[in-house]
Amino acid sequence: MAQLAKMGWLIPMRNMATGSAVKQHGGGPGAARTWKILSFVIALPGVAVCMLNAWLKKQNHPHQSPEFKPYTHLRIRTKPFPWGDGNHSLFHNPHTNPLPTGYEKKHHGP
Repeated sequence: MAQLAKMGWLIPMRNMATGSAVKQHGGGPGAARTWKILSFVIALPGVAVCMLNAWLKKQNHPHQSPEFKPYTHLRIRTKPFPWGDGNHSLFHNPHTNPLPTGYEKKHHGP
């Protein structure tokens, strides 16, 4: 065991420089408080403004489905889906997802 201690210089040791990394990257005692304040002052109002913008744009945008074009390479059904009538996908929305023959019904209003 004593010989291993003398040969310690042969075994590579990795120096962990956590002390200097914390000082350089602001990981001191007040860092959590700073990030908490930034989250509440900048991030949450930013998300709220983005949500308001999306909602206002949706209110002013008339909903019209695009004209159905029966392309041969789209909506190919080689076998039926294992649920329902086999023609509707699992998350089918009749207002936005056409069937191979076209939209199911016209959508009026928002």
